[in-house]
Amino acid sequence: MMPMGPESYITDEIKGSIGVPAQPVATEIEKGAIKRFAEAIEDPNPLYQDEAYARQSRYGGIIAPPTFLRSVPTGRELFPFNLPLKRVLDGGSEWEYFEPVRPGDRIQAVSTLRDAIERVGRLGRTLFLTFEITYRNQRGLVAATQKNTLIYY
Repeated sequence: MMPMGPESYITDEIKGSIGVPAQPVATEIEKGAIKRFAEAIEDPNPLYQDEAYARQSRYGGIIAPPTFLRSVPTGRELFPFNLPLKRVLDGGSEWEYFEPVRPGDRIQAVSTLRDAIERVGRLGRTLFLTFEITYRNQRGLVAATQKNTLIYY
């Protein structure tokens, strides 16, 4: 028998947040952070660490690995949900890349809740929150977008 709980975890607060962007979160991109990230993911591409090599490339300098944006704060934590579900899983991400991220860029991430779905399974009620995060550089150009689903149970 499933424990009794609220009729739905999708509250009016969550419904009212769908489509409303959170406050932007800005991050200054540092060359050392790019280098450490490339080392951590064991990516030896010289575009991420070798200034002389990168200057000769079509980029004209060091760029960050595409997955580097995963390390940038997104503001998802700014959504004011008080969920009684304490376990969370990353349900996956879909990325689109448009502009390289470079040392000295000021990346502004804006998260928007796009969907909230509830399902009942063997663990009880599960909540799927899908966020879209847009990463813009200091010139206002979109560097990337991410669609990320978090699973609460």
